[in-house]
Amino acid sequence: QVQLVEIGGGLVEAGASLRVSCAASGYTSNTAMGWFRQAPGKEREFIASINWAGDSVDYADSVKARFTISRDNADNTMSIQMNSRKPEDTAVYYCAARYGPPLRDFYTFWGQGTQVTVSS
Repeated sequence: QVQLVEIGGGLVEAGASLRVSCAASGYTSNTAMGWFRQAPGKEREFIASINWAGDSVDYADSVKARFTISRDNADNTMSIQMNSRKPEDTAVYYCAARYGPPLRDFYTFWGQGTQVTVSS
């Protein structure tokens, strides 16, 4: 089992940067991790994923070149650095984990989510 807690979030102005982290506990070895978000009235969407070693990442086209995912296995944390924020980035952001390779779906463990609001 893996427990996940998102840290960070809040209100930022358009164009500003924000870093949201995810603290993992439990049996975290060999987990792939990912970030998802859900905007009001929309389905949850994949944002980024990273493998256990941290050397393979994947991004949705909507955030590519603006967001950077990283992880520190020594601290059991994963983060996403979000630059050049846009109002359409407003959503609840979730971290997720799964055993095996990183994918854009099929994650087993989820955090409770953190609200990120971008003002125009």
